Amino acid sequence: MEISLLMIITVVIYLLATAIFGYIGYKQTANSSDFLVAGRKQHPMIMALSYGATFISTSAIVGFGGAAASMGMGMLWLTFLNIFVGIFIAFVYFGKRTRKMGHSLDAHTFPELMGRRYESRFIQGASGLLIFIFMPLYAGAVMIGGAVFLQQVFGINYEVALLFFAAITAVYVVFGGMKGVMYTDAFQGAIMFIGMAILLVFTYVKLGGVITAHEKLTALAPMVPAGMAKAGHQGWTSMPKFASPMWMSLVTTLVMGVGLGVLAQPQLSVRFMTVKSNKELNRAVIIGGIFILMMTGVAFTVGALSNVYFVEKYKMISLDVTKTDPAVLKAMDEGTYIPPKEEQTAPAKTVPVTAVKAAEATAPAAAKPPERKAVPDNIIPIYIAKAMPEWFTALFMVTLLAAAMSTLSSQFHTMGTALSRDFYEKGLEIKSKNTLLLNKLGTSIGIIFAVVVAWLLPKALEGGSNIIAIGTSLFFGLCATAFIPMYIGALYSKTVTKTAAIASFLIGSLTSLFWMTFFHTKESAALKICKFIFNKDTLAANPVIATLDPIVVALPVSFIVIVVVSLMTKKTEEKHLKKCFEGIEKLAAKTAKGGK
Repeated sequence: MEISLLMIITVVIYLLATAIFGYIGYKQTANSSDFLVAGRKQHPMIMALSYGATFISTSAIVGFGGAAASMGMGMLWLTFLNIFVGIFIAFVYFGKRTRKMGHSLDAHTFPELMGRRYESRFIQGASGLLIFIFMPLYAGAVMIGGAVFLQQVFGINYEVALLFFAAITAVYVVFGGMKGVMYTDAFQGAIMFIGMAILLVFTYVKLGGVITAHEKLTALAPMVPAGMAKAGHQGWTSMPKFASPMWMSLVTTLVMGVGLGVLAQPQLSVRFMTVKSNKELNRAVIIGGIFILMMTGVAFTVGALSNVYFVEKYKMISLDVTKTDPAVLKAMDEGTYIPPKEEQTAPAKTVPVTAVKAAEATAPAAAKPPERKAVPDNIIPIYIAKAMPEWFTALFMVTLLAAAMSTLSSQFHTMGTALSRDFYEKGLEIKSKNTLLLNKLGTSIGIIFAVVVAWLLPKALEGGSNIIAIGTSLFFGLCATAFIPMYIGALYSKTVTKTAAIASFLIGSLTSLFWMTFFHTKESAALKICKFIFNKDTLAANPVIATLDPIVVALPVSFIVIVVVSLMTKKTEEKHLKKCFEGIEKLAAKTAKGGK
């Protein structure tokens, strides 16, 4: 697709508005507290939109939308968990206590909160280091999503798109800090909401309405490729066969990995410390819930329904379209495509009449996809470019820019503070005369690290898998196993000890990394460590174990460790516990009396 004047104008307006909000944040950032937690006085609307925009990125829209096109509507279980766990449980049962304890201990980051609660420099430093090393996988996945979209729509070089994302976002993160991040997040979140709402309406209109569209999708079940059917795929409106490799991948990696891992995301948890009272958190729940429903629900629904559109237009499911040469698709669009002789004489593949009733009579001859790998991450960009009008392509491009930049800004900020404040300044106890400058330097280093990962990741995985979805779920799962038991213990228990928290953190994270390296095929095959040592991609004896996500193994182990070790080790001093829980106990007493 050629770059139009409309697209250029739309992008310029968006970037100017982003620059203005970033500049406002820069002018209001005077100290480390402003840079780290936005002065602790943010409005609930800004906080909720910032939380949602940070949570939902191009990973959810492009990566997980592509996964839904491949695996089907079962991805909507992730939407349910995102709202129930990521919003309701997170805000009501974690957010209020996090804010109170964060204020009591004067904590500015998630690792600092854990370190001060357990009186452990090791926990703060090690948590910061883990975040700095592994968050670039998540940040890289986000940048890949945006870069792939630009690559598909504009036909520009992937590396150029990557550098564009990083450079623009870096400016307002480094200079504007958390205030710059939250102001731009709120603006970008509003754009995302509008863009996704229009996308949903357009998709249903194009496919004949809500009921018709879903009936067509159900009727496509016979077109499931043999390999996917063997892996457990039963159609795009059905869950994969229970305990099959595809079911394990969908449920344990994508749904559970992200749906549960959200509770311990450091870039999200710190948002709870940015509001001035719990009333703001109560107000933010509804806003956040609606936002997440619109973002993930639309992305997953449209992703699955893209199969109907492509079958009607090209007689190919979405995955096959990504394997087809763009020049062939263009020729088919223009009606000039001439199939090879072997295609002209070969019998046509039977397509369910109910699925393509309106299109079969006029659709061009189906193209035989070249021997190329299917790339689920390309499905949503191709769908937008082919199915939507030009003005919406421009709007959706800005929607994806907003989604990517809102998440990237928070990731860059979190990586920077994890390195500078949590690991360097607090973990290693190296004093700095200018902590604000140190935080900005750490953020800059984190940005460079993330860009390198985003450049290498597609090459390492050869572009042939759900790179974006896997990279996101990998980081979410690692955070869950390392942090959730320690986090729950910090907020809800006075009996969890420092030693138990350290043991749970170490064993949980190491178990997760071990399973990724030697058993879970999606990561072990890419890392190639198992291949180098044992000359095979995985040590798993059967496909079910090979698709069992690390979170299913490591999280229970981490919980068991924190309970057992707490029973065996010295309790925390009562004086310190009183300081930690002072605000929380006042909150509980007030709630019991009917207050908020």
